[in-house]
Amino acid sequence: MDDDANPFAQVPIEITISVGRARPLVRDLLRLTRDAVLPLDRRVEDPVELWVGDRLIARGELEELGGDSSGQLAVRLTEVANLRGGL
Repeated sequence: MDDDANPFAQVPIEITISVGRARPLVRDLLRLTRDAVLPLDRRVEDPVELWVGDRLIARGELEELGGDSSGQLAVRLTEVANLRGGL
């Protein structure tokens, strides 16, 4: 089906970008205060994951935009899942 003919093509979706996970003990979580540092299981240079619901759709690298959007984060895609696969 042509994307222009698909009525769902213009429906916005929410993509969650996962940069890592933290697994503190509950007692450590309860002790968190402002400016506390919570280590993640990934390094800065590791790829981030893009999720729609519980489905991994892509991986990429974090970037900082320049120009008028300076300071805003973006993701440069390095891998994309086959999203057109049927059931």
